Amino acid sequence: MLDLACGTGRHAIWFAERGWSVTAVDGSPAAIDILRRRAGARHSTLAARVADLEKHEFVIGPAAWDLILIWLYLQRDLIDPAKRGVKPGGVLIASVRTVDAGADPGAHRLRPGELQSYFRDWEILHYAEGTSIDPGHEHSVAEIVARRGNPAARPVSEIAETFSTR
Repeated sequence: MLDLACGTGRHAIWFAERGWSVTAVDGSPAAIDILRRRAGARHSTLAARVADLEKHEFVIGPAAWDLILIWLYLQRDLIDPAKRGVKPGGVLIASVRTVDAGADPGAHRLRPGELQSYFRDWEILHYAEGTSIDPGHEHSVAEIVARRGNPAARPVSEIAETFSTR
């Protein structure tokens, strides 16, 4: 599992505690330090890397990950490499802030429907736009759980169900 722009690693630790092999990446050395301390205190094993995603310091290998998570982070030129990084049958989960009505989306906000448009060629397991269900985030978001096509893929209902209950 790859957690891009992981911050202090709340999601990375959650997945590691459930048996996933996790690599967490963020551009902030302070955030990665906090993540490492928190993971250590909880006896969670994961790889944490400092890399500036905007400078492409972390290369996402093709078809390397069963699951990629991008939570409350938008870098449009990261979407395609992240999609290519998901193994056939794997899943990408993203939650991104959306623009308020009548405002310009800019670099860090999506237009309505924009996130879904990036995944037209994928199976959409969950898609919603509106107020974030994430505690502490009162902004509007678009969220998606999408599976890269593979007719022999293992069921991912557990991932989609977990995501929708958070």
